[in-house]
Amino acid sequence: MEQKGAASAACEPQIWLNSVNRKNKAGLIEWMRSSNVSLVQENGQRKYGGPPPGWVGETPPHGSEIFIGNIPQEIYEDTLIPLFQSVGKLYEFRLMMTFSGLNRGFAYARYFSKRIADQAIAQIGSHEIQGVKIFVCRSTEKCELMLDGLPLLMEQAALEDLLGEMTPGVDLVSLYASPFTDLKNMAVVKYNSHREAALAKKSLCEGTRTLYGCIFTVDWLQQSIRLKMQSGTLAKPNSLLPLISNKLLILEKLAPTATQCLQLLCEKLMFGQPVYQIKFLRYGNCGWLRFWYFVLIPNHGVPFTGYSWLVGDKLIPTEKYQQAKEMVASIIIKEFACVGDQPPLRSTLC
Repeated sequence: MEQKGAASAACEPQIWLNSVNRKNKAGLIEWMRSSNVSLVQENGQRKYGGPPPGWVGETPPHGSEIFIGNIPQEIYEDTLIPLFQSVGKLYEFRLMMTFSGLNRGFAYARYFSKRIADQAIAQIGSHEIQGVKIFVCRSTEKCELMLDGLPLLMEQAALEDLLGEMTPGVDLVSLYASPFTDLKNMAVVKYNSHREAALAKKSLCEGTRTLYGCIFTVDWLQQSIRLKMQSGTLAKPNSLLPLISNKLLILEKLAPTATQCLQLLCEKLMFGQPVYQIKFLRYGNCGWLRFWYFVLIPNHGVPFTGYSWLVGDKLIPTEKYQQAKEMVASIIIKEFACVGDQPPLRSTLC
């Protein structure tokens, strides 16, 4: 393990030392060696600490992180960390990096307390580096994400479990009717820290964001939505049961057959059109024909399958198939109408 770690450390300078800003990068490597400082590069940033070596205790409180802007791009941690450590001990320092190895002009420093962060803002807020005045203020530390376009089948408990499995640090999940998309819901997800929220946003945005076949969006919580949450003016989440019940009362009058009624219902709920598979098995007594069915509704997520019977000894094949479809459609409509009595459905995030 020690040989592997040494090999990794030996490779890092080779990664950082390229044709862009070679002299300053060499100075950074020398400073790391002489100061025994370890930096880790991940997710477009280079990080010191979080926690630093020898740290004992809890994570510093909210408000202990500062934002540093207007940093000359050729400046690195060998200049920045000693500058900000002159105020107080750092818990973490994160410098945002470009692919070429320059910094992106901003960084975040977290101290052990809010008081030290305030001192850093006061003392270093007007500091100049190579004739450029840097900008220092308290970090906003966004911790809340907004997931919009969630399907009505996705209940809050199932969403909490799913996000908890996929993204660490989930503190609270709140579900509302989407103010942006009809017949969809929106979730506001609060994380324990800005870092966990940022990593969750990156992770969720990298995948094919679908639930029950519905595409949803991921973004930081908008201030306008936050104000509506605080004022209590966001609508409660849309529920599938009353929506289906109300539509069925209308559609049963408009659609003469069960298959047409189910088709219209799926269109209204944006589930996609049902795909039927029916296999006839054997005749029973008095002409009863047993059959197996499998129906996939794309955005519903859970297929419908089972067995049923129809009187089919005097029917031609096309009539048998159509009657079986009608019976299956009626079964599915009844299951939709009773959806409120069913346990929460689960899905996977692709």
